[in-house]
Amino acid sequence: MGLLFLGTPLTWEEAKKQADHVRFHGITQFLHTWDRLKDRHGDELLWGDEVEYLVVALDDEAKDARLSLRQTEILEKLSSIVGSISSDCPDSVSVPTFHPEYGRYMLESTPGSPYTGSIPDLLSVEGNMRYRRALARKHLKSNEIPLTLTAFPRLGVQGPFTEPYYDPANAVSSHSLFLPEEITNPHARFPTLTANIRQRRGSKVAINLPIFFDTQTPRPFVDPTIPWDRSIYAEDPEAKAGAALTDHIYLDAMGFGMGCCCLQLTFQACHVGDARRMYDGLIPIGPILLALSASSPIWRGYLADVDCRWNVIAGSVDDRTEEERGLKPLENSRFRIPKSRYDSVDLYISTDWTNRPEYNDNPLPYDECIYGRLREHGIDDLLSKHISHLFIRDPLVVFSETLYQDDETSSDHFENIQSTNWQTLRFKPPPPNSSIGWRVEFRSMEVQMTDYENAAFAVFVVLLSRAILTYNTNFYIPISKVDENMGRAQQRDAAQTGKFYFRKDVHSPHPSVPSSAASSVSGSSSGSSSPVNGAPVVKDKKMRNCFPDPPLPENGIKAVPVDEEYEEMTMNEIMNGKGEGFPGLLGLVTVYLETLDITPEESIKIHNYLDFIRRRANGTLLTPATWIRNFVRSHPAYKHDSVVSAEINYDLIVAVDEIERGIRKADDLLPADYTGSKEDSGSIGL
Repeated sequence: MGLLFLGTPLTWEEAKKQADHVRFHGITQFLHTWDRLKDRHGDELLWGDEVEYLVVALDDEAKDARLSLRQTEILEKLSSIVGSISSDCPDSVSVPTFHPEYGRYMLESTPGSPYTGSIPDLLSVEGNMRYRRALARKHLKSNEIPLTLTAFPRLGVQGPFTEPYYDPANAVSSHSLFLPEEITNPHARFPTLTANIRQRRGSKVAINLPIFFDTQTPRPFVDPTIPWDRSIYAEDPEAKAGAALTDHIYLDAMGFGMGCCCLQLTFQACHVGDARRMYDGLIPIGPILLALSASSPIWRGYLADVDCRWNVIAGSVDDRTEEERGLKPLENSRFRIPKSRYDSVDLYISTDWTNRPEYNDNPLPYDECIYGRLREHGIDDLLSKHISHLFIRDPLVVFSETLYQDDETSSDHFENIQSTNWQTLRFKPPPPNSSIGWRVEFRSMEVQMTDYENAAFAVFVVLLSRAILTYNTNFYIPISKVDENMGRAQQRDAAQTGKFYFRKDVHSPHPSVPSSAASSVSGSSSGSSSPVNGAPVVKDKKMRNCFPDPPLPENGIKAVPVDEEYEEMTMNEIMNGKGEGFPGLLGLVTVYLETLDITPEESIKIHNYLDFIRRRANGTLLTPATWIRNFVRSHPAYKHDSVVSAEINYDLIVAVDEIERGIRKADDLLPADYTGSKEDSGSIGL
């Protein structure tokens, strides 16, 4: 979440009057950035991760686990500790940082300084994650633990689920039936964001997840824990009036989505063109890794028939009016908007010849005035559409103190809109007055239970991003099929039982690497160790970041019909390959590794991570969601009625913590040699 501005937020009635002002100056700020940095070239690979934690308080005697609402106190303590570590450390030491998040029970951590393209940096990720967790754990109460669990299973249940307990009757921002006001970070941005989404929408958000029907689950399922007749806020009757669906788990507040944890990665590109190429290349990967990282099958104390958080968050910040959602004729709204502002990417943006117009096949509402302004400034069609599409949204939080800015030195108005379009990928322009370049943020993955798993996914994605750029890999499929994959990815056990649309031929005829390495992608060479023109191939000491633009095919572009370019594949096929013609994502990464000068010890560590991903994909290791569901259904207190009781939840939370620390074995979830996090946390500042 980064630094939060201290100021006076405008009410929604005041803020909506400033929407055009924010949009106009946001575009002005982007144009200044574009003019200043559109030709910037040569940035090295810098990248980082964001990991979010739930802080859970355990009551061993009562066998109860509740969310600890001590975020402010914990962050103050961690800030002091990290500050003292920084002053005592040599410059070469990366001191982690901790940030606030939406939930008052959440912590966000980042490495402190970015990783580079060096192999030692790549292999330091797990240790850095473990160090951050150890720092947090050391400065919690003795009964508190930092969990990397996507969603707290009993968030919003009837009765206490936080420590201390607060009554949801006091939900003055969300008007939720289930979540009290005190669950939200008290910084003015968060309750204002919550209230303004509700007010702009004209009703509370309404999220309905299908219940998992076990043998004793009532049919039809009508949730007896919903306070159907509460009469405190004007929206209270919405549940009874149809917002809460039969056979579903009903969620009615931003906190259910923005109170989730995830794993996000950000990569700096060599230049804006490579950023756009990497952005497009990773778009089809988003739903694949969402399914492979699935870890959230329990919501509001019930087993759901879904495994992922994505639609919950999309629904939790869906501020679209009834007109924008297509439920009423357009009279007071400017656009019909197909998706929430938290959803999958709507547009490929690379100008490479491989990005055929047919791939952008979804309806794309965009602000024509903003589009025209960008085009007149010399910005190409696709990027102009991308920005003008983001800017159909209203700013949700406007601080009176930041209303008037120097557009040459600030990007706050641009980021007001940009940062509240939460999509699977984010294309990020450089901030003003900074050495940071053009970046891409990969946002779809669910956080994993252990630092080992999170590190494995981080290592895999950064290596895949290098393979995409190195080999000019072509993953394009119609964006509508990516959207369909996003829906499939969230279904129960999608990683093993589902199929996903994926491109059949991912090769480019002109890779940006020596021919021996390129040919090995298609299986015709043993790898980059083969000689080229009689000389050994020189391997890279670190992962490169600058690549030639993909050249046009020598015999011209010969396009086949788009619907012949892709087919349905299993997760195992997408990741591990299919026949001789499709190497799988892991095959591409493995070939890319042959271009790097790495030691045998480094190779073993990297391949251990990749083998974990391979086994998760082929089903010999379970997703966290499947493991959690199995844990609940095999618990002696479970009544096969889809209800996750306080006792079951306590045992689950303890088990997850013990697995992370290596105290409890889970060979169906992790490799048999997994040892867990180290208790000694290293020597720096602890």
